[in-house]
Amino acid sequence: MNKEDYKKLVKKHEPKENKIENVITAFLIGGLVGFMAEGITVLIMNFFTLSRIEAGSWTCLIIIFAASLFTALGFFDNWMSKAKAGLLIPTTGFAHSVSSSALDYKKEGLITGLGSNFFKLAGSVILYGILSAFILVIVRVIIGG
Repeated sequence: MNKEDYKKLVKKHEPKENKIENVITAFLIGGLVGFMAEGITVLIMNFFTLSRIEAGSWTCLIIIFAASLFTALGFFDNWMSKAKAGLLIPTTGFAHSVSSSALDYKKEGLITGLGSNFFKLAGSVILYGILSAFILVIVRVIIGG
């Protein structure tokens, strides 16, 4: 069997993905995460009498901690496969990528395992986030804003 026949065979048996369903699911799950985060922020503001900015910082810490804890306990991966971009894009996805890298390489030691692979998955997010911010600042300076 040559490569072209093999590719046709694989494509024929490949499961079809319902993109509209995935978009709706990601929108609803991402919205639910945002709604819960806003609820946590309001609770923190009212319970501890903090400003919105301070409460937002604490909310980010709580969400990062929860995503990392759920990754370590092993059930965040199942949620990610069902929620798709709804959990992947927000802060929870970034925390999950860092935590899962740490868990995957912990057996190799602190330096060669954790130290060298901690940001393996999240590194591209950091790189392109910084790069896009740099480009947007240059555009803003050129426009004169």
